Amino acid sequence: MTAHATEAPTAAPSAATQHAAPTLRDAFHQPKSVWAIAFAATVSFMGIGLVDPILPAISTQLDASPSQAMLLFTSYLFITAIAMFFTSWFASKIGVKRTLLIGLVLIVAFAALAAGAGGVEEIIGLRAGWGLGNALFISTALAAIVGATAGPSGGAIILYETALGIGMALGPLLGGLLGSVSWRAPFAGTAVLMAIGFLAILVLLKKEDRPAHVSPLAALKALSHPALRTLALTAIFYNFAFFTLLAYSPFPLEAAAAAKGGEFGAMGIGGVFFGWGVALAITSVFVAPILTRKLGLIPTLLTVLGLLAVLMLAMSFAQASMPALITLIVIGGLLLGVMNTALTETVMEATDLPRGVASSAYSGVRFLGGAIAPAVAGPLAAATAPGAPYLLATGTLVLSMLMLVIGRRHLASVGQHHLSATEEAEAITTGDEV
Repeated sequence: MTAHATEAPTAAPSAATQHAAPTLRDAFHQPKSVWAIAFAATVSFMGIGLVDPILPAISTQLDASPSQAMLLFTSYLFITAIAMFFTSWFASKIGVKRTLLIGLVLIVAFAALAAGAGGVEEIIGLRAGWGLGNALFISTALAAIVGATAGPSGGAIILYETALGIGMALGPLLGGLLGSVSWRAPFAGTAVLMAIGFLAILVLLKKEDRPAHVSPLAALKALSHPALRTLALTAIFYNFAFFTLLAYSPFPLEAAAAAKGGEFGAMGIGGVFFGWGVALAITSVFVAPILTRKLGLIPTLLTVLGLLAVLMLAMSFAQASMPALITLIVIGGLLLGVMNTALTETVMEATDLPRGVASSAYSGVRFLGGAIAPAVAGPLAAATAPGAPYLLATGTLVLSMLMLVIGRRHLASVGQHHLSATEEAEAITTGDEV
């Protein structure tokens, strides 16, 4: 799939240039169309953590339980997961640019409607539509930004990584800043920013050549591949823990502050998860590639999963200490960044399936794990103890390790060759599209 920028045409880069190590000059010397996609991508990734700081406020002001408030993540992630199985087929039918624009229109519409919603049930439904738009956008944005670049593709991917990292870090911070005014403001702000991104892509990105046809069932059929199935099962249990930390943690933070006679508030939660996002971005881009080269992919995965299990166990006993919770959340970001990149790089190396199809299948399954976690964490905490969701997440991380060990015989090809600089960059960006 190839998209073209509106600037004067340039000579197509040679195969050698495409696989050369990308430089900072390659990354930031890009056509306006690439910058337009990067801007929209930044806002899209911001939307993932944007609601995190306002969950307690939504719970309080809309008379909703924490369990209901966390369903904002569940509806969003569940629809994203289902859509991910079919986005590669959809893009092959109508093209990358149209898929991007449809995704952005859906995000703008449902985010704007959420800003004016009157009840938590309404927001939960609107977040589902938002999830559909985000699935269409994030599944095609990487292909679009590579297709629109005027130089080596690795440079454009580095720019995309940068957009991703900024979005993951700034999402909770913007959510906290706007959420301190009103819980409606983050939704309205996202709608405005995404509308700007829509206009930029509409004007600056030209329609691409006719894409290759993809079967609507290609991603589902891909799960019959033993290696991909092993990694998808590993990911679904891992993502349960990931979204337990992300979606549930604002409530223990608020409770710990209240126990000391204070109020943490949207800005406080946003600041904590800003640190979490920065930590995740740094380790995914800079630390994960070093660890996977030195230790190997499978040992890195098993080591980080074990450390995450220990961290979740510690969080289950740290409910009364706000400093301890904050520290553990930020450390969790460091570990999650490594895990995301290493797991996706393993998916890329483990199969000979087309990358887009393998990514759609893997992403669809792992997002299901993320969708289940918020739906389970709230009721479990209400029925037992505040630390129980973290204990359950500890168990799912152990199961994730078990899936990896049991299916290791299907991963014999992993580590026999290392990805090129461009392929490694693609693994980072795909891995962090949580």
